Amino acid sequence: MPAPLIKICGISTADALDASIAARADYCGFVFYPPSPRYLTPGQAAELAGRAGDRIGKVGLFVNPDDKDLCAGTEAAQLDAIQLHGSESPERTAQVKARFGLPVWKAVPISCAADVERAAAYRGIADLILFDAKTPKGSLPGGMGLAFDWSLLTGYRNLSGWGLAGGLNPSNIGDALRITHAPLVDTSSGVESAPGVKDIDKIAAFCQAARKS
Repeated sequence: MPAPLIKICGISTADALDASIAARADYCGFVFYPPSPRYLTPGQAAELAGRAGDRIGKVGLFVNPDDKDLCAGTEAAQLDAIQLHGSESPERTAQVKARFGLPVWKAVPISCAADVERAAAYRGIADLILFDAKTPKGSLPGGMGLAFDWSLLTGYRNLSGWGLAGGLNPSNIGDALRITHAPLVDTSSGVESAPGVKDIDKIAAFCQAARKS
């Protein structure tokens, strides 16, 4: 099995960005969702994007954004992809893709087989479907260290691309990949020492473990 693409989400400092690049992560994630401890203003994202240059792909995470917020984030951070992490419909996802001309990733919260089936509505619309753990009602939509039953994705295939998120860390990424064979993996809290505080050693360990699997 080829090594998966790796995304380190919730990058908010130069040190975390540099560590992700040094560990040869494929993407870094900038969070444009104010309730998150990883939130970046467009100005902060612009500084990190300038530092990153073309050394790593830049993905902007948005939760039920309007076009104004999307425009501010995509322009400031020179994004390579937009990640929709809220309750955006397939129609809204298609609108965003058409309006901004960037690849669109759609996060789908998972807790049961029916949730996996629900992702079919985004096939041919989203460039990548990102399966994440469903979080408790009223909490943040991601970045909480929660995992779901990976066996729900055994044998899953999607020609337009898909990825795995939710509670992934250096210790469990090997098992997650053996079960799902995910072509892309995404971690945030799993490489932190505290909410929003990335751990450089954990970033390196995660990337190394993902490539060994």
